[in-house]
Amino acid sequence: MGTRMEVAQLESRMNIEDYGKLQGLFLDPSGASRSLSRAEFIQLAGSSVGRGSQEEYSLLFDSVVVTQEHRCLLLDMEALKEEGRIDWGGLCSFLLLELSEKVKNDRARSVPYWKPPRTLTCPHRDPVQKVLHLQIWGQYLTVSKGGSVGLRDGEDMSLLRSHRLLNSTVTPKDLWVTDAVLLPNVHKIAVSFTSKEVCFYDMLSKQDFNCKYKIQGLRFAPWCLDYWVDPSHSDKAVLTIGDIGGQVSALYFTSAQICLFERLGMRADSDSAADIILWDELVKGKHRSCYTVTHQAHSPAWVRKVRYLGALEAFVSCSTRPQSSMVIGWRKEECRSLRVTSFCTKRGVWDVDHHHRLNLIATAGVDHQVLLWNPYVTSEPVCALSGHTGPVIAVRFMQTKHQLLSYSKDKVLCLWDVSSQLCVHRLAGVFPKTQEDTHTLLFLHEERQSLLLSFNSLLLLLDTEKEEKKPSSHQHPVTCVLYNSLFRQVVSSDSASSVIYWLADTGQKVKQFYRCHGNAEISTMALDGTQTRLFTAGTDGEVKVWDVNGRCLHRMHAGLGGPVEISQVILLKRSILVMGWERVVLCAMGTLIQSLLAFCCSYDLTQQGEISTRHSLDVIPQMLTVFRLHSFSRSLVEPSEWKGGVEHRSDVLCASFQPPQTLVTGSYDGEIVVWNNSTEKALRKLRPHAERRQGHSPDSRPGENGDEDSVAITRLFFIPGRTSAATATGGADLVSCGGSGAVRLWNTVFCRLVGQFTAHNRDLGSIVMAVSPCGKYLVTADREGTLKTWDIEYYCLEPVDGITKESPKLLGSFRPHLDRVTHLEMCIHGNRLLILSASSDCSVALSYLPGETVGLFGQEEQWCLERLGPLHPVQGTEQDRRDCGGKEDSGQGGERTKGGNSGKKDKGEDHGTAAGKKRRKPLSR
Repeated sequence: MGTRMEVAQLESRMNIEDYGKLQGLFLDPSGASRSLSRAEFIQLAGSSVGRGSQEEYSLLFDSVVVTQEHRCLLLDMEALKEEGRIDWGGLCSFLLLELSEKVKNDRARSVPYWKPPRTLTCPHRDPVQKVLHLQIWGQYLTVSKGGSVGLRDGEDMSLLRSHRLLNSTVTPKDLWVTDAVLLPNVHKIAVSFTSKEVCFYDMLSKQDFNCKYKIQGLRFAPWCLDYWVDPSHSDKAVLTIGDIGGQVSALYFTSAQICLFERLGMRADSDSAADIILWDELVKGKHRSCYTVTHQAHSPAWVRKVRYLGALEAFVSCSTRPQSSMVIGWRKEECRSLRVTSFCTKRGVWDVDHHHRLNLIATAGVDHQVLLWNPYVTSEPVCALSGHTGPVIAVRFMQTKHQLLSYSKDKVLCLWDVSSQLCVHRLAGVFPKTQEDTHTLLFLHEERQSLLLSFNSLLLLLDTEKEEKKPSSHQHPVTCVLYNSLFRQVVSSDSASSVIYWLADTGQKVKQFYRCHGNAEISTMALDGTQTRLFTAGTDGEVKVWDVNGRCLHRMHAGLGGPVEISQVILLKRSILVMGWERVVLCAMGTLIQSLLAFCCSYDLTQQGEISTRHSLDVIPQMLTVFRLHSFSRSLVEPSEWKGGVEHRSDVLCASFQPPQTLVTGSYDGEIVVWNNSTEKALRKLRPHAERRQGHSPDSRPGENGDEDSVAITRLFFIPGRTSAATATGGADLVSCGGSGAVRLWNTVFCRLVGQFTAHNRDLGSIVMAVSPCGKYLVTADREGTLKTWDIEYYCLEPVDGITKESPKLLGSFRPHLDRVTHLEMCIHGNRLLILSASSDCSVALSYLPGETVGLFGQEEQWCLERLGPLHPVQGTEQDRRDCGGKEDSGQGGERTKGGNSGKKDKGEDHGTAAGKKRRKPLSR
């Protein structure tokens, strides 16, 4: 039975057209509904829809059947009586339930877990009017109605010092601050007063908050402020002012970092020496460094909040007047006039906020509702969020999420999921009891995930529990990992065509190269014998050679100019072998037949130089693509002919080399061909299905017996240290793995299967493996992220009658990953034998034998291998250690370069590619 994760991965790759094809499977030729058995569903879905392997569709079928048994979801009750059949209604119901559960889980993960509220020490005796975050210092600034300022530590929110703003225009007892904003590009704060002034205080002066400028002569008292800086031109900024007369004014600065205002007539305040700027002068354009635009759409109501929307080049404001609840002033291009649009609500609006990515404006309604608006549509809101029982006085979008916070007068805080328009969290009963007319302020610091609320002069801090994020090495699924013994570094690649180098000693990233194959996924990699050249193969059909600085030296076209799946690159002394397959779509009689043409890498350089194919559905003959080293004098390397011709009847997936001249290749149908690498001629063949049962001919197709999955070969390794004498007596010298969790050991001299065992649950599908450089240990991994280590030092070393079915000694089992393991590598680093594993969960893990995970590359806490872990997993002699370490650079027998046997994932795997991408051939046909 498959896991939910596997079923969800299949669903995520399907689009609307695919579901339409699925629906068509449940209609008979007359158009009537029908149910399907397991075999019918797998065969029809695989041929008509694609997207996934037969194994994945079998998991989907089993999941639907189990759900039906528990919930009786079949709409066709007659089909319910037939065991193991599903219909379209049952499949739809299962998919809807899975989607609903996924939405619930996603929503639960995104809901913050608030710590108990903490009351902060406050120097203010009057209501707090504004909270500002000073990013350059990592501190918080609070400003009260009476002009007192408190500076707080950014970590523990402790009060560092307090200060009182000076304004000589009014006496201290008559001073009334209405709002304040931070001007980060000029290191100032602007503060508005009921004395119809806006003062600009310098934060870098020796005297704390020295007043530099005063705007005087405003028609009405300013009530709210907003400041915006152009992220690409810090000289350009906009200060927006909303006043109690219903007027909104925008002050556009054109050279803010040079000077905000020009000094006209040398007017200065007698007490503070601040330059006095008259509003009439700004309106008349006497200051060349700034200009103003205004509108009075809210008159006679007070403007409660203003926001400048830089992406829209407009400013939005709100009031409690129903006819002008929200107003947007659109600035016309190359013009200082405004186009005004008004939005109406039942009772007006207290607060507004804008989500930049969604381009939605939220309003806090006096009528207890939170409305979401499209700024271009004034007739009606996009939706109404109902749930508050009192007037909503504050709204704040969480810009990194599709979420919205709202707070109402009855002291209820709601968190809304914008996409579902539902309240996902409600917080009440934790706020202090105060009078009904309490002035409340809401400040959200999204980066820190903290919330500050003021209740008159009382400050309350709501912190969230820190979300534990699993560290990831890449941003996309990892496809391959190698060890570079020369630089003592680890190299990994991902499906987004990135290559990253890591320090093996600490797990720290050294360098990263992006888009090595453009938009194509890197499917496998290999290192040459000098460890200074990296070979990468992409699904674009190219193999590229890179130096250590990320410069592409050579390009090899292995895919005939089309997208292909390269499964392995193996480096020999005088040649480079590339293998893989490509997908071609054939149309016949209106039926879409998807046939996998394994090019392996299929250059059939015969008389005409064209590719020969069979016009049937039989398996197409396969070849290897070989690139001779003498052809590397040019940047673009042309392929050469493989002299051995066609030997495999199915796709070649992997290969391994044993010096001096033995090459083996494994295919999808379980066949292994032994070649002489010098002559490129096939010597003999190993067929597991010929030995499984008596009565099966050597030429019988595995698919005909229904067990092709169990024989498909995805990895091949010669076992280092197995002498020719031991092989000559009948012992195993070759190990393979593939479908159904099976591992097999072979004797390549007598062409016989010596032993086999099931390393992982066969329901988990194909596995990957690696052999230690000394040949004593085997590591296997499955699609659930589990690794197992085996002691194979004496396993199948001596000949026995028949086939050994007993498993070797299991040293350990552990799970460093949460998803499919795509590649394994074992290496000697210093005196330690290490395991490197790459996974679809975007991580690369480092582990010791027999099963201790050191960590994930890229994690925040670095490790130190000099102080960690055992020198060797099993206490052996010094000669054993030398035997194991001596083969570090030579790989298998000395000629296979490090990474040369780095096989690619099996054909049923998917590593997070786009849904519209051509699918790989599944492991089950």
